[in-house]
Amino acid sequence: MLVVPVNATPTQTLSVVLNGQNCSMRIFQTDNYGLYLDLYLDDALIVGGRLCLDRTWIVRAAYSDFVGDLMFIDQQGISDPTYDGLGDRFLLYYSEPSST
Repeated sequence: MLVVPVNATPTQTLSVVLNGQNCSMRIFQTDNYGLYLDLYLDDALIVGGRLCLDRTWIVRAAYSDFVGDLMFIDQQGISDPTYDGLGDRFLLYYSEPSST
């Protein structure tokens, strides 16, 4: 699995190439309901407003055009991710097709 670099900010947009795929993500924290992720592949929405939970696949759809999957993993326990721990306590991992 590869670590996708993210920052400890409440809202961020990033672009990254994963397994040859041009991806962009918007990661955002809401006041009461947690951390969410939008995933785009070549400007096409793959996943919108997905709640991010510890050790839970984000894409979860083999039929989508996205190859592989993403998940956050708490490095200090089993808590769901919050923006203030992104890139340190909560790492975003990309799993290549052979390991999903």
